[in-house]
Amino acid sequence: MLKSAIKLATLAMFSVALIASPPSVPAFAAGGGGDPPSANPPSPPPPGNRSAPRSSAKSKKKPTKQSSADDAVFRQGYRAAHATIYERNDYAAAIEQLKALGHDDNAGVANLIGYSYRKLGDYKLSQIWYERALKADPNHVLTWQYYGLWQIEQGNRDQASYHLSRIAAICGTGCDEYRSLAAALEKPPGTGLVY
Repeated sequence: MLKSAIKLATLAMFSVALIASPPSVPAFAAGGGGDPPSANPPSPPPPGNRSAPRSSAKSKKKPTKQSSADDAVFRQGYRAAHATIYERNDYAAAIEQLKALGHDDNAGVANLIGYSYRKLGDYKLSQIWYERALKADPNHVLTWQYYGLWQIEQGNRDQASYHLSRIAAICGTGCDEYRSLAAALEKPPGTGLVY
């Protein structure tokens, strides 16, 4: 019985020693394929974690020529969609043009998509896009104005007044967006808006 107890104690101490000791196998052996660490750089952190370092291959910016070309293409597409909305009143086509730009996270783009949906009478989608625009840029004055008009059309005059106060905080009471929403709020409820 004493021999069994000694064997059991020896086995337990050996197990503890194995668990507590660092591995003697090189770390890159577990990385798959036995490649050295430099051949497999760490993957970038998940989106939203900007404090962690990124792989140098993935964080390089595009050359300036490409970026400026992309900016020029974006500006041209944005202007074309703007004209589709304000000159031709073709809101469905403008939505497609704006979505095709691939910049849905741009406050100006999201705002114009929201505006177009509002003009088409789709208030649910319009609201989603206005909120998306404000998430992208909480100080986007035109979105506060258009969303305020949306609020009036929905009968939410208190919310529209809140939007008016946000505009005042951003650009004052003299800017066009403030004056436009203030004028809409002065009209009696039920008055048809043309904006």
